[in-house]
Amino acid sequence: MFTLHIAEASPESAVLVDGDTIAAVGPYEELAAAHPGARVRRWPGILTPGLLNPYGPEILESTYHPDPREADTFGTAPIGGERARELFRAEPARLGASARRGVQRLFAHGTVAVAGELRSRAALDAVRRAGLAVGRRPERLPGPVSLSPTPLVLLPPLSPGAPARFAVFDVPDRAELVRRGAATCVATVVGGRLVYRAR
Repeated sequence: MFTLHIAEASPESAVLVDGDTIAAVGPYEELAAAHPGARVRRWPGILTPGLLNPYGPEILESTYHPDPREADTFGTAPIGGERARELFRAEPARLGASARRGVQRLFAHGTVAVAGELRSRAALDAVRRAGLAVGRRPERLPGPVSLSPTPLVLLPPLSPGAPARFAVFDVPDRAELVRRGAATCVATVVGGRLVYRAR
């Protein structure tokens, strides 16, 4: 079954998805007319190819992402540095669950690919199972480690036949996305599946 994704501020860049593949990219009206039976998902903002976060190891292996049930003990914000290392040393099994929660945080920021050399099986498994692409780390890394690094690293334009992997941000244009950052994400699609949707 076809799914047609359309974002209000970029109707010329609608995406028709067939399973896990992009079937077509183009003006919404044309794609809707050619595929009248497609399920339509409407989003605010702009539809983009999604982001590459160059800090895969730092976010998934060197940061502890607390379980919501641990909020009384650890809070809800990611924990880095020596405290994260202590937690992983004390209980190595924490790394896998933390990496999976880290992937969910990446999805909530429009990330569809990560870069950097992941060394732990737990983080590699989390990335593989989630369907995140693995890219090459830029020679010059943006600012500090972040779920919304500055500058943002947008992936190449979407094209038919490519994997259905993209994100939607609730901003009027790319300049505003750069200004406000990846926390404006309202939807992330990986492998044709909606892996994140803002409530």
